[in-house]
Amino acid sequence: MNITAQSAALFAAYAKDADNWNGTPLVGGNVLVVSVAADRGNLTDLKKAGLISTFIDDGCSWVKFTPLGVEYAATLGISL
Repeated sequence: MNITAQSAALFAAYAKDADNWNGTPLVGGNVLVVSVAADRGNLTDLKKAGLISTFIDDGCSWVKFTPLGVEYAATLGISL
């Protein structure tokens, strides 16, 4: 996978947190993943790599894992 170490760490954190959000974790603002301004670039990196997409619902941003993201999570030992 051609993503930065920081992006990989952010991906793993969201993947691990997905169970708490019915598979689509909230972007920032939760206990396990705290997104700061620097993480925006990492989210973009993950989108460009085809691992995630984001969407807005009820004024909140959410992470949706793509099939490639689900496969990548599995290589990290995380089941989505």
